[in-house]
Amino acid sequence: MKKLKIIGILVTVLLTYGNIQSQTKKIDLTKSKITWTGKKITGEHQGTIDFKEGYLIMKDNTITGGRFVADMTTLNNTDQTGKPKLNLEGHLKSDDFFGTQNFPTATLVFKTIQNKGKDNYGITADLTIKGVTKPTKFDLTLKDDSATAKLTVDRTKYDIKYGSGSYFEDLGDKTIYNDFELEVFLKM
Repeated sequence: MKKLKIIGILVTVLLTYGNIQSQTKKIDLTKSKITWTGKKITGEHQGTIDFKEGYLIMKDNTITGGRFVADMTTLNNTDQTGKPKLNLEGHLKSDDFFGTQNFPTATLVFKTIQNKGKDNYGITADLTIKGVTKPTKFDLTLKDDSATAKLTVDRTKYDIKYGSGSYFEDLGDKTIYNDFELEVFLKM
């Protein structure tokens, strides 16, 4: 009987210790944000996208995993107002670009994580946009209860070819660059 008690206590301690060692930190959806920049020959546009959900997995104060879902229907243009703003948002949500009616979310799932020291990490992740999944690499910095990252995404890898000089000739000043930039702020 004593042995069973001791085994029970050991199992409880081990399970409690394991739970302390690994934890999932959900992001605060109201404070976390994705800021995008898309460029063309004649200028650029900026905007935001909200998260639908997301979390980092931590073990011994080190990132060991993560998964994030962006709500593409919240795609917002922040550098224009009125009709130009609405036109750009409508076009970006259309099938020419992100097709948000059929693909309302985009996901990012961490695959490998390299601890670069001083709360800096090299992340390799699978990014899914419009149902197409491709690997992407970026650096992430963790500080207290927040994290930041910058990603450069080649939209043509996700079948977003509208206005791309790589696929269409004679676009002139209507050419839209293939890469767009994402600045990500996560608040836990």
